[in-house]
Amino acid sequence: MSVSAVNRRATALRAAVLGVAVVLSACSTTSPDVIKPGDAQRLSQVSDAVVLSVRPVVVEGSQSGLGGTTGAVLGGVAGAGSTGNSRGAVLAGVAGAVVGGVVGNAVERYGTREDALEILLQMPNGDRRAIVQAKGEEAFKPGDAVILVTTGGKTRVMHAPRQAPR
Repeated sequence: MSVSAVNRRATALRAAVLGVAVVLSACSTTSPDVIKPGDAQRLSQVSDAVVLSVRPVVVEGSQSGLGGTTGAVLGGVAGAGSTGNSRGAVLAGVAGAVVGGVVGNAVERYGTREDALEILLQMPNGDRRAIVQAKGEEAFKPGDAVILVTTGGKTRVMHAPRQAPR
């Protein structure tokens, strides 16, 4: 195999890995500002609460296996095509698949991580609750009046609407 063919394959592999990273990171969101289609036009339960504390946390990325599988396939193909002799191609393909799988897993895990908030809440009856949600447009601080909106078993925190004067 010529040097230019190897370079073209390496460039194609880099482009494919970058493409997988972009797709995986774009697919991940648990933002309270984004409503899933299945939750639209559904009646939600609303509860009042007051914010006691807020702290930043990180929601670990997912490991669906898609990143590892894609990386292994791309690495195996790139490795197998990098040498002219058949035994070397098999060994390079196996090594490429292993390295590609590890890299693909890492790309998926880090591409789907999210900055989030852990919000400790005081309910009107005195109970305390904690919820972790991705950072959205709203900023919360202790003492804020908020509402908990629960739809389909998932709850998000948002500022309570202001009462109109009577």
